[in-house]
Amino acid sequence: MKKLKTMFLSIFSLVAIVILTLGIFILIERIQDKLFVPQEYLMWIFKYPTSRLVFMYLLYVFAVFYYIFQKKFKRILPTEAYSSKDSFLKKHRKLIFSIFIVLNIPLFYIIVTAVTVITNNKIIDYSFLSPKGREYNYNDIVMIKTGVYGERLYLPLTHSKGDFFYIIELKDGLKIDLSEVGGVKSEEHEYFIIEDLDRQFVNMNIPKVSSMENFDYSTEHLAEIYTDKIRNILENNN
Repeated sequence: MKKLKTMFLSIFSLVAIVILTLGIFILIERIQDKLFVPQEYLMWIFKYPTSRLVFMYLLYVFAVFYYIFQKKFKRILPTEAYSSKDSFLKKHRKLIFSIFIVLNIPLFYIIVTAVTVITNNKIIDYSFLSPKGREYNYNDIVMIKTGVYGERLYLPLTHSKGDFFYIIELKDGLKIDLSEVGGVKSEEHEYFIIEDLDRQFVNMNIPKVSSMENFDYSTEHLAEIYTDKIRNILENNN
């Protein structure tokens, strides 16, 4: 019976993790949309790698979950599943809980402000150092680098093989990957919008480096309508 309860708790925990992760992403993106995105936007970016910090909130969720339901877990799981570490956590859980709260306040601020907005004629970049935003014109773009990630050694929560990237570099060295989309205004897919922007940028004679080297990897997980757009972007050069 205990094994059945343990299995049920494990499955429930996995489902809860997925739901909580999606919920946190949706909540943060809603807050970003309300705080930073103007009416005239084309698309807005949840900047990488800050966007991956959302997963750090899972640590906070686990801590809270354990803190609240610790006694119930001990009733379900076998006694040997607990060690001296659990005694330490129980003894200092108020301190640990307080530390998590304090650490997650600045973490939440950093994550929420990691937004770049693209409009018809300008780029507005927000960050934890510039919550009011810095404005750039399209003429401030000095370089474009685009392609598809291939096989390499990946760290956790980074990009995967076959992921499309479209990175613009601004005059002050800031780099923004337009493929890290947080939202778009129209009902079009983001690749359609990036394709339109790419045509405009190339017509402005902005230097562009593109590669078809790993294009085939994108066809493994994307529909042809989207890979056609990626191909158009990659083949559109000065």
